Amino acid sequence: MKKRNLDTVCIQAGWTPSKGEPRVLPIYQSTTFKYDTSDQMGRLFDLEEEGFFYTRLQNPTNEAVAAKIAELEGGVAAILTSSGQAANFFAVTNICGAGDHIICSSAVYGGTFNLFGVTLKKLGISCTFVDPDCSSEELDAAFQENTKLLFGETIANPANVVLDFEKFAKAAHAHQVPLIVDNTFATPINCRPFEWGADIVTHSTTKYMDGHAVAVGGCIVDSGRFDWTACAQKFPGLTTPDESYHGIVYTERFGKLAYITKATSQLMRDLGAIPSPMNCFLLNLGLETLHLRVPRHCENALKAAQYLEGHEKVAWVNYAGLKGNPYYERAQKYMPGGTCGVISFGLKGGRETSVSFMDELKMIAIVTHVADARTCVLHPASHTHRQMTDEQLLQAGVAPDLIRLSVGIESAEDIIADLEQALAAV
Repeated sequence: MKKRNLDTVCIQAGWTPSKGEPRVLPIYQSTTFKYDTSDQMGRLFDLEEEGFFYTRLQNPTNEAVAAKIAELEGGVAAILTSSGQAANFFAVTNICGAGDHIICSSAVYGGTFNLFGVTLKKLGISCTFVDPDCSSEELDAAFQENTKLLFGETIANPANVVLDFEKFAKAAHAHQVPLIVDNTFATPINCRPFEWGADIVTHSTTKYMDGHAVAVGGCIVDSGRFDWTACAQKFPGLTTPDESYHGIVYTERFGKLAYITKATSQLMRDLGAIPSPMNCFLLNLGLETLHLRVPRHCENALKAAQYLEGHEKVAWVNYAGLKGNPYYERAQKYMPGGTCGVISFGLKGGRETSVSFMDELKMIAIVTHVADARTCVLHPASHTHRQMTDEQLLQAGVAPDLIRLSVGIESAEDIIADLEQALAAV
């Protein structure tokens, strides 16, 4: 069969019912699964056979949705997690331990910045944050002998910086480490990072993939292209025996599936950040319309950005879909079909005016969320990034007056009308 279009993958992938089975992906709401003999169960625990035996490790509903996302991204395998934060934590700790070092773009989600800069530090994993627009020489200088990966976001939340994939991939591969990219904002509808050199992709499925703000979740997808054995000493967790599984060497036993198999059988086994089958079922419903919703988000966001750009009370607008934006050309290269539905902008009058404006909105809600069907707004410096210092905020591309506007799929006319009345009130 020829390679399927993404529209078809959104609807058809993951679950193919046999005769007499449900047409719609079932919810396997069970913690455990039955086998006829003790030997059958034993082979599963030894990773000698595939199958389901405990939902903390694998579940048929979860597995079907993971397979769909893997196909959307063009990867070989995926694992679902209980949140986007869990996905990024697993993606890093699957190949890093105490004494290791990672490099991350400084323009990332505040939760990721804190996870890498504070929490991982407590576990003995250090992180160097680099300006995503640094020169190739500056990026190269950030690598150390113990560096295990390079991390960035396709479109930074909320700074709206578009990652230079080829620069980051070239640097990572020159130092024989993988490039991990959080593709939450672009989604595979607008960008497939594997096509530009990324090795592993993460998602907060809570956002556009779910699309309706009903289920928190995350996902890790492996391209299967990174050769862990080429620099085996860097990745002993994958290339040397795992004593907790009778000495299995993941790269020898599972080949291109080594990374995801280890994340499932080791990290998920021990840390248990699994999503519920019900949440995966809801995520699958969102995925079925992803290819329809994402273009509408982008269409509405461009109209809203153009309106804000022309308003006398608006100091600045950052949206890569706008001609003249510093990231417009890069976005056209990596995401010619559109970027995302998230705009960042600031008002004349600064931080206090921005906060007052948000309080005047009627339809657009102030919520700690982004990227669902409803238009919402947030002031990162006061909310998601409030744990960061002013210096860290600027390093992450978050100005004190920055407003993050997540444009939904309502009527663009009504969205702009609400913006207009709120601007008139400040």
